[in-house]
Amino acid sequence: MVKLTMMTVGMQKRIALVLFLLIALSYQAFSQIAPNKYFIQFTDKNNSSYSLDHPEAFLTARALTRRQAHGIAVEENDIPVNSTYVQEVIKYGAHVLTRSRWMNGVTIFSNDTAAIDSIENLPFVKRTISFKEGVHKQKVFFKNETSHKRPPTHYKTTSVTEKEYGAALTQIKQIDGIPLQQKGFRGQGMVIAILDAGYTDVPTQALFDSLRDEGRLLGTKNFVLPGGSVYVHYHGRMVLSCMAADIPGEMIGTAPKASYWLLVSEDASSENVIEEYNWVSAAEFADSVGADIINSSLGYIDFDDSTYSHPYSDMDGKTNVSTLGAEIAASKGILVVNSAGNNGQSVTFPWIGAPADGDSVFTIGAVDSSGMRAVFSSVGPTYDGRIKPTVMAMGQDATVANADSGVVFANGTSFSSPIMAGMSACLWQAHPQASNMQIIQALKETASYHSDPNNQMGWGIPDFAKADSLLALGLGIRPFSKRTLLQIYPNPFRSAFQIRLQGIRGDLNIQLYDLSGRMVYQKVYNKGSFSTSLRIKGLNWLNPGIYMLKAIDAQHVFYGKIVKE
Repeated sequence: MVKLTMMTVGMQKRIALVLFLLIALSYQAFSQIAPNKYFIQFTDKNNSSYSLDHPEAFLTARALTRRQAHGIAVEENDIPVNSTYVQEVIKYGAHVLTRSRWMNGVTIFSNDTAAIDSIENLPFVKRTISFKEGVHKQKVFFKNETSHKRPPTHYKTTSVTEKEYGAALTQIKQIDGIPLQQKGFRGQGMVIAILDAGYTDVPTQALFDSLRDEGRLLGTKNFVLPGGSVYVHYHGRMVLSCMAADIPGEMIGTAPKASYWLLVSEDASSENVIEEYNWVSAAEFADSVGADIINSSLGYIDFDDSTYSHPYSDMDGKTNVSTLGAEIAASKGILVVNSAGNNGQSVTFPWIGAPADGDSVFTIGAVDSSGMRAVFSSVGPTYDGRIKPTVMAMGQDATVANADSGVVFANGTSFSSPIMAGMSACLWQAHPQASNMQIIQALKETASYHSDPNNQMGWGIPDFAKADSLLALGLGIRPFSKRTLLQIYPNPFRSAFQIRLQGIRGDLNIQLYDLSGRMVYQKVYNKGSFSTSLRIKGLNWLNPGIYMLKAIDAQHVFYGKIVKE
């Protein structure tokens, strides 16, 4: 009986594999006729069967809750594309690959150029874009991403707690993430969507046992080959392990108790502009199912057909399709975390790619175990002069899951990004009242280069324990009231600063806290001792750094940040 069951399971797997290969071969045959894939953009969403009055018809309860929690309205770009328009396109023999509500269009397959001409002339079609294939090259974003089994130099474990992290200790200790996890924040209740090229071995890899057994693998979806498996490439498995691995003593990821969606938006066999549209469709899906965080260890610069390649001038945060999609995702309250790229040694294009150039994108560069920038890590600025990357995490000799049950050590900003994304999920879990932008701001302000950011290291390596303290004290969540505390100056200060006041009720209790949450200064000022401004002096003894100012009157508590030089 047991042998029969095993044979039956094996036969089922073989049948499924054959069916998948047939679909894949058909798809490859299609892709050999170029151009045969197009983006069809519609003019409007008129007469849609969906409406803003009933968003539950196209957004899950979790997606709506995220919007409500941060005061984000459901907008027209949330409404799906008009299904009547889509059906009209299908009538011309087109096969719809993906739909994009944010870009208001569909990607299609068709080898009938006459049909495409007819579709282009439909009154509700704004434009068509063809995706031509070129000679396949090595994917730019996977360049320089190597792995090896030679153990790099790690922090030496100093406690039983540190031994729990196994080979991944360095990458979490470097960003001071252990204190947050030891408080119990390991990503519980947070949803992370990964956009990547595939996730081979995830169904069997021991490092993901708890992810599978606890039902936290929420689902999969393939946007490159709709209906196809997502277990088709190794890259996403390595990325996922940086967050979700959970075997004490071997490897603990930065969000081992979060829930995950595994999405394939990247075609590992080619580099085509359609992948940027796939990226947007996948991000939309992540939004619709209520993801809190998107990790994208992907980037777009050069394409197989060089006529589509992005010049540096495109890296302005408002040109590339994937960047536009990332910015919209961020506007929906999602924390979009993206690798900076591995072009740092390029003579012609050392800069970050898309969508990492987005202003609201949390762009992550790579450092080694000592905190030095990895030479391959792409640099800024963006074309319009903004500092990038945002922050750094370990991407040289990072610990990732191997194809078998063990781990290897890999190089690439593809791994610094999920290390940061997973730890950000823990921080956000601890401070759910914060917005995605406030999470980024807290991490920037506690990073090693916060006082002097640059285009090689951004704001530097964040300190999650300090960011936890800042958010606990209200930084970025409850700013100074413009009605009551109008101005602090100078800021930064050396030994004294002033607060310009209006409408204070009663005495004012001034308190200063350091990043550990310890109160370092307190004094109560009688209401009769000041009128419209209050001078706080004699603080030359304070160590340089960031402090939280807390001002308490008879009715209110106000918070703000101040920096001691």
